[in-house]
Amino acid sequence: MSVKVKDYKTYLDPSVISKLKTLELKARMVVEGFMVGLHRSPYHGFSVEFSEHRPYMQGDSLKDVDWKVYAKSERYFIKQYEEETNLICNIFLDISKSMQFKHESKISKLDYAITLAASLAYLMINQQDAAGITIYSDKIHNYLPSKANRVYLKTLLTALNGIKPSGATSTAKCLDEVSEKIKKRGLTIIISDFFDEPDSIISALKHVYHKKNEVIVFQILDPAERNFGFDRDAVFVDLETEERITTQPHQIQRAYKDAMNEYLNRLKSGCLNFGIEYNLIDTSQPFDKALMSYFAKRTRMN
Repeated sequence: MSVKVKDYKTYLDPSVISKLKTLELKARMVVEGFMVGLHRSPYHGFSVEFSEHRPYMQGDSLKDVDWKVYAKSERYFIKQYEEETNLICNIFLDISKSMQFKHESKISKLDYAITLAASLAYLMINQQDAAGITIYSDKIHNYLPSKANRVYLKTLLTALNGIKPSGATSTAKCLDEVSEKIKKRGLTIIISDFFDEPDSIISALKHVYHKKNEVIVFQILDPAERNFGFDRDAVFVDLETEERITTQPHQIQRAYKDAMNEYLNRLKSGCLNFGIEYNLIDTSQPFDKALMSYFAKRTRMN
C-alpha cells in the first residue's frame, strides 16, 4: 500500500488515518502523504535536500534510481545509503488523562499525539536522523534514548502502541528529569495539551533551550476545548481529578473563552520570547501542519 499523488491529502486527514489498523501503517501513510505533498509544493527543492535522495547526475548507475520516487514526482533521484546521523531528536509525549478527551472529533488528543509522534519518528529514522521518545504524565513512564537504527523504529512504535492514559500533567518536572540524561545537543519536541502551570512549563523549556537544544512545542487541543462548543446543559468532568461540575454552557462560554485565550497567549508568548517554536494544533487539522513545522526547523538546522 502506498500513497498516490492524486489522493495524498487523504492520508493527512486524522479521521482517515484513525481507521487504519496498525500504528506503523498510520505513520507510513502520513509520512508518504507528506512527502508527496512536498514534491507538489513550492518546497520541492528543500524536500530533496531533506530526504535521503539526491538528484540523478550523468554517470550514475540506473540501478540506483528510485523508481517509486520517479512515479510520484516524475523526477529522477538516486537513493543514498550513507549511514550518517544528521540530527538527534528527543520527542516528549504527554499521556495524562486529559489527553484522552474528545468531543465530536473522530480522534482523541492522545490518539492524534501518538500518531504524530510515530510519524515524526518514522520520518526521522528513515532520513537517517536519530529519534527517541519519552512517554510521561506526572512521572516518566518510558524513556527510549535517541538512535538512528531502522530496527529501533519497531521498538519506538511498540512503545507507542501500548499506551494508556494515566495521571495528571507535569511537563516541567518530567522535562527537567529527562533533559539531564540528554548529553548531546539536538532537537527537543514536546507534544502535549499543556494543561499545567504555564510559568513552570516555560521555565523548563527555557532550561532545555539554554542547553543549546532547538525546541518545538506542539499543543494539541480538541476543537471544543478552544471554542467551548457545547450547546446544552452538561456535567463537566475533570479527567485528571474526576471533579464534576453541572452548568449551562452558554452562561460561562465567554468567561471560558477569555480564560483559554489568555492562557494560550501566555504560553505562546513565553515560548517565542525564548526562541522556542510554538504550534497550536487541534485534532481536526491534517497532520502536515505539524510535519511542516518540523520540516522547516530541520531545514534551518542543516
